[in-house]
Amino acid sequence: MALAVVVAAARCTNLMEPLLQRESPPIHPEGKPPQPWARRLGPLAPLLLLLGKAKTVLFALFKLKFLFSFAAFLGVYWAVYGAWFGIGFAVMILLHEMGHFVEVKRRGLPAEMPVFLPGFGAYVKWQALGVSAEVRALVALAGPAAGSLATLVAALLYWQTGRPLWAALAHTGAWLNLLNLIPVWMLDGAGAVQPLGKFGRISLGVFSVLLFLWSGEGMLLLPAAGFFWQLFRKEFPEQGSAVVQLYFGGLLALLTWLLHAMPLKGM
Repeated sequence: MALAVVVAAARCTNLMEPLLQRESPPIHPEGKPPQPWARRLGPLAPLLLLLGKAKTVLFALFKLKFLFSFAAFLGVYWAVYGAWFGIGFAVMILLHEMGHFVEVKRRGLPAEMPVFLPGFGAYVKWQALGVSAEVRALVALAGPAAGSLATLVAALLYWQTGRPLWAALAHTGAWLNLLNLIPVWMLDGAGAVQPLGKFGRISLGVFSVLLFLWSGEGMLLLPAAGFFWQLFRKEFPEQGSAVVQLYFGGLLALLTWLLHAMPLKGM
């Protein structure tokens, strides 16, 4: 019996030798083999994973920057002008900036959420490299266009309710958006004027003077002066953009009408 057991054990050992000689698969901490892309990238795989997570964190931080800056912006104007006007004013500036943001994203270009600077305004950071002057102009005008719609809503609410708050917001919105259309410095008008040729700049300057003569709003002399000053710039296209010219002129007319229709006298 003992001999039979020894022989049987030896036979079992011989049978198991091929199995024991096979290479065992590597054991991984999570019980799963690495992904093919991780094997190809080798030691760079953890770094790329870390960068992917960092991108998510940065995106969250950009959102927080937008929220915190807007909260600070709102708080300052709430403290200075009171709750209702402060909220209304901050929302109108937000809509202006979102006009830029939406236009950029609509064209498939990268952009960050607006950042607000109490006492100075706000801005949208976007990638304009390689973008045509006409597209940059349309992005620049999208802010005043959204601001004009917000101003029009405030004016309609004033005509409906008679509340001076809405008139004050409408007047302020029209004034600020007109200010932004002056084609100088870092204002929206400076970006919008770039694809306009000599005729476009002269025509918008004359149009601004005519709007001043009709409305009596001295504010119109500022964009008029800006358009004529732009004639002395060395770089401007021979064939201007008719789309930008009409868009620009339409905004000037709408905002002048709103500014004229919403006087602050007696409020």
